[in-house]
Amino acid sequence: MATTRLRIAAGVLLTLAGLELLCRLLPVSTATLTGYHGDPELLTYPPGHRWVASTGWDLRNPQRLQANAQGFLADHDFVRDPDAVALIGDSYVEGSMLDADARAGAQLERLLPGRKVFAMGSPGTALLDYAQRIRWAHENYGVRDMVLLLERSDARQVRCGSGNVHSRCLDPATLESRVQRLPEPGPFKRLARHSALLQYLFGQVKLDGRHFLAEMLTRQAPAADVGARARVAPSAAALAAERRVIDAAVQEFFRVAKPHVAGRLVILVDGLRSPAGRPEGADEFQRAHLIDALRRGGADVVDLEPVYARHGAVSPLSLDVGPYDGHLNRLGLALAMKAGADALHTP
Repeated sequence: MATTRLRIAAGVLLTLAGLELLCRLLPVSTATLTGYHGDPELLTYPPGHRWVASTGWDLRNPQRLQANAQGFLADHDFVRDPDAVALIGDSYVEGSMLDADARAGAQLERLLPGRKVFAMGSPGTALLDYAQRIRWAHENYGVRDMVLLLERSDARQVRCGSGNVHSRCLDPATLESRVQRLPEPGPFKRLARHSALLQYLFGQVKLDGRHFLAEMLTRQAPAADVGARARVAPSAAALAAERRVIDAAVQEFFRVAKPHVAGRLVILVDGLRSPAGRPEGADEFQRAHLIDALRRGGADVVDLEPVYARHGAVSPLSLDVGPYDGHLNRLGLALAMKAGADALHTP
């Protein structure tokens, strides 16, 4: 009996070792080691860190990446340059699934001959995190002109606990400004960072051990499919609550950012890329309200939906990375960065 158990244990260990080796040979996403390396308000990669990124269980769009000296995925290091442009946003700006020349920073720099673009994209962030990057870019590098690429939900996601905050956030109850930094990784996460197999299971496959067994033992009836669920329009009270959050977020954004904008502040607001995707009834994201609030604050706001519509009128080409990934692809970013460059050139 003991011999049998030893053989089973040895077989399991050999299998795990083989799977670990296989994952190390494949472009499985590796640890990013993000932390507050250069500023207590900014979550970045370690300077010069190298890692691999891919999407999904089948490892789509594999990329080998390297952070610059400031911990951002950018084409070059940042140096003090008042004529540079800071390009700020979340994973749309970082573009880790795209080739280097297709990313937002590279495309905008080609449209601004003679000017450097400091691409400061950081996944999982929202409007108040962008204000901190504006402050950081101005204080450390003298940057005067800022271009922000906003998702339509970036103002709503500033609430503490939203999962899209790296430092500054608004209390969900009072809408007062607070600081909520990410905790240090625990022992299991530190271990997982060094295992390609665990990175694959929890990063690529998104295995959730808390719900895995429950989902295995729960029958999913066909009628419960996502496509069969009816969309419930937001109530008037819910829309009013979202507007209050947006107003508070924009007010706090300008309070922090305005002293550090010595030049232009151009804000590109993403939106629906196809009229077919527009839901009936009120917009739960309150995009129009967000755009109006940003304009009242003094920003040069570019609504990207008309830009996408003009493209759709003459071309069938998609602006998404794919049906599995709603980030802007090379073409979508080209349209957005052209709009940003045009705004900077407009007196």
